[in-house]
Amino acid sequence: MNRFFLSSISRLCLTAALVASAGHAARADVKLPALFGNHMVLQRDAADRVWGWADPDEEVTVEIAGQKHMTKAGGDGKWTVTLQPLAVGGPHTLTVRGRNTITLDDVLIGEVWLCSGQSNMQWDVGAANDADLECLAANFPKLRLISVPQIGTQEPKSDFQGQWQLCTPESARSFSAVGYFFGRQLHQTLGVPVGLIDDAWGGSACEAWINRERLAADERFKPLLARWKELESKLPEAMAEYEKKLAEWKDAAEKAKAEGTQPPPQPFNPERNMTGNARPGNIYNGVLKPTIGYGMRGAVWYQGESNAGRAHQYRDLFPLMIQNWRDEWGIGDFSFYWVQLADFMAEKSEPADSAWAELREAQTLTMDKLPKTGEAVIIDLGESKDIHPRNKQDVAKRLARWALARDYGVNVPCQSPRYRSMEKQGNKIVLTMDHAEGGLRTFDVAEPRGFAIAAAPAEGEKAKFVWAKAQIVGDKIEVWSDDVSEPAAVRYAWADNPVCNVYSRTGLPLTPFRTDDYPGVTIDAK
Repeated sequence: MNRFFLSSISRLCLTAALVASAGHAARADVKLPALFGNHMVLQRDAADRVWGWADPDEEVTVEIAGQKHMTKAGGDGKWTVTLQPLAVGGPHTLTVRGRNTITLDDVLIGEVWLCSGQSNMQWDVGAANDADLECLAANFPKLRLISVPQIGTQEPKSDFQGQWQLCTPESARSFSAVGYFFGRQLHQTLGVPVGLIDDAWGGSACEAWINRERLAADERFKPLLARWKELESKLPEAMAEYEKKLAEWKDAAEKAKAEGTQPPPQPFNPERNMTGNARPGNIYNGVLKPTIGYGMRGAVWYQGESNAGRAHQYRDLFPLMIQNWRDEWGIGDFSFYWVQLADFMAEKSEPADSAWAELREAQTLTMDKLPKTGEAVIIDLGESKDIHPRNKQDVAKRLARWALARDYGVNVPCQSPRYRSMEKQGNKIVLTMDHAEGGLRTFDVAEPRGFAIAAAPAEGEKAKFVWAKAQIVGDKIEVWSDDVSEPAAVRYAWADNPVCNVYSRTGLPLTPFRTDDYPGVTIDAK
């Protein structure tokens, strides 16, 4: 064997060794997910977890504020340490050492909240009321923001592309308006750093935010999953048809281009359903999963529009989602506050059924099913022609009231008056309200508006509701109609876009309600 051949083999072996060594070094680098970065906020007074990846069995050390924690990566390369509770303060440096060293600067300790839901939570500051003024004033260096990209998948993700930012006019402009105004209120009231994680996705369905295995284990959602399984099984056939139509569209588009006319609409890609924001488990896996376990005080939520057609199902689906998150976060029953659907669509001249009213009812009932929950009622803040009301400031303030009162001990009213009981007195029904300390009042006009009343329906028939007169007496409301001598049920603000005007003395609107449990228009929707 000649010297040149031996030399070539030696060079090849050396190259292979160097490549292998380089690959091993790359694998050996300790890594952190995007949640852990410069300018992040860690939850104060909590056993916060820090996690990442390294080589199997690699020793990892995490240091911050005088604490030092050591662990080893598991066989899958994952490692986790739990910090001792830290008091408000900073900036700190968090150092992670393995075979390499990661240093994170400007780490603050304060309050962390997750801002989640669909488009009304995603709606940014730059599109809210007085956006120009709001952005000009958005200089809060101790208010920190991070957003999670929208990825829909059935495969659990462990990380995302993003980074913590200081709140500036530029970073606030594209951040969730409700999230920002909520966090700003906490920051200014409490005087502590606040970190906000925005993972909202416009148009998303509640079932997309839930672990699909959790849904599959519940018989109540068997029809929902069966519908999706059928769509999934037909995907190859649907994609083949789509490819055929796409080819035809391309030919037509080229022809239209040559003729100077508009091409036909591009065919819908059925695969978008598979990676979209409605498929059960999609957002849970692609958006929520990478954040699960990060230390936080709680979550604020604004969603429901996409589930209004299945409002009765939402009575079970929404509480399941909250419980699913709490179980997997592993920090107990963290606070969870949501926005009830606003008024929207055309006003009706007569009382009628409403899927949106039923969805609001499902949201309200969730407070009775789970602890540490609360609802911000905004039946007075909507816009009939726009599903995205621009007044996000007042929405956020009503959410902030819940957090300030329930989580931070601030003496502010937070809960809207809510129906408690009824008593029939002759041709009147007398309603008693909870959370109406100091009594009730009306807005704009003296007469209470938004009430409808009905007699008991005959067997097999629907109740006939008519508009009613009403009178406020302290925390009670008397309701009657000259056309109903034997009233059996009352409804308030029971419409897509009700005309209603009852508030607590502290300025919170009366929660829409009904005293009956007659079957609604969504009771059979699965």
